[in-house]
Amino acid sequence: MPQYGVLIFSPAPADPMAISQEYIDRLETYPAQVEQLGGKAVTGFALQPSTTATSIRGDVVTDGPFIEAKEVVAGFFVLEAPSLEVAIEIAKLNPATIEGGVEVRPLFEPPA
Repeated sequence: MPQYGVLIFSPAPADPMAISQEYIDRLETYPAQVEQLGGKAVTGFALQPSTTATSIRGDVVTDGPFIEAKEVVAGFFVLEAPSLEVAIEIAKLNPATIEGGVEVRPLFEPPA
């Protein structure tokens, strides 16, 4: 089954300990919704707040993310779904869409 990377965006600094009760409630029902649509979350991770990021460009190392932004990457997961259309439907149900957003990308498969 094809796999997709789903990037979770939240308002900066995206502290996983500061999510709303509505987000938590939706997060509890999300796995069943994913399965109901024929998908499977393969693995996923929440990230520490963006204030803990370290950016590296060439030889320059700085504290914080690459750019100042209203929304930052808060986490990601790998999703197996029968098609991009189904992956998008699953992503639309993600609780992150309440306050931030999600991005879906097919995982790269090198040519044979």
